[in-house]
Amino acid sequence: MSTAAIHATAVVDPSARIGAGVAIGAFTVVGADVEIGDGTTVGAHCSIQGPTRMGRDNRIHGHAAIGGDPQDKKFEGERTELVLGDRNVIREFATISRGTGNGGGTTRIGDDNWLLAYVHVAHDCQVGNHCVFSNNATLAGHVEIGDHVILSGFVGVHQFCRIGAHAFIGMGAFVNGDVPPYVLVAQEGYGRPRGINAEGLKRRGFDGERIAAIKRAYRALYLSGAKLDQARAQLADLARDSDDVRALLEFIERGERPLLR
Repeated sequence: MSTAAIHATAVVDPSARIGAGVAIGAFTVVGADVEIGDGTTVGAHCSIQGPTRMGRDNRIHGHAAIGGDPQDKKFEGERTELVLGDRNVIREFATISRGTGNGGGTTRIGDDNWLLAYVHVAHDCQVGNHCVFSNNATLAGHVEIGDHVILSGFVGVHQFCRIGAHAFIGMGAFVNGDVPPYVLVAQEGYGRPRGINAEGLKRRGFDGERIAAIKRAYRALYLSGAKLDQARAQLADLARDSDDVRALLEFIERGERPLLR
C-alpha cells in the first residue's frame, strides 16, 4: 500500500490488495478480499466489497457501490465474485453485484466500458468490452452483453437475455428477448428492432460491403415475412460469403430465450 494515496477517512480492510498508484477518496470503504489494480482511482463515498478483482486504470466516481451481495432471494452467502477488467469508467451511484452460487458464481465486466450514473449491473451478468451504458440503464440477472454495445438512458434488460455485439438499444426501451448483433432497437412499449446500427458500424471501420451484407441478413430475419426457421436457412446462405452474417447466425443458434422480433 505504500505507493497508494488513501484518504485518511477511507476504511480499507487489511486483506485488500491495493496496486501501485491507486487513489482512494474520502469516506470510501474497501472490504475484505478486494483486489484493486494499478493506477485505479476510486472517488469519495464509494463501497467496494469482495470477493472483487479489479484490473488497472479504472476510474470509479463517487458513491458507486461495487461488489455487493446479489439481489437474489436464493443467495445464501456462498462465495461468489465480481471480476472487472481494465480502463473502465464507472460513474456516480452505479451499482454492480457479485454473482450467485447457482448462476455461475461470477459477474464479469470486460475492458474499456463506460457505465454512467445510476447504471445497475445485476448478479451473474457478463459484459464485453467497449460498451456504453447511459444513465439509469439496468441489467437484470444473468444478462450477456457483447462488445461495442450501447444502451441508451433508462433501458431495461430482462433477466437471461443476450444482446449481441455492436447492437444499439434506444432510450427507454425494455428488452425482453435476445437482440442479435448489429441490430438497432427502438422504444415502443417493449423494444422492437428498427434496422441495423449502420452509423455505429461505420465508426468502427466496417466498409460498405460488410454493412450491405448485414443489411441483407436483417431483411431476411425481420422484413421478409419468413418464419424463424426459414429465415435461418436464408442466413445460412448469406453466411457463406460474410463472417459478420455467420456471427449473427451463430448468435441465434446459441439462443435459449426467444429472439426479439
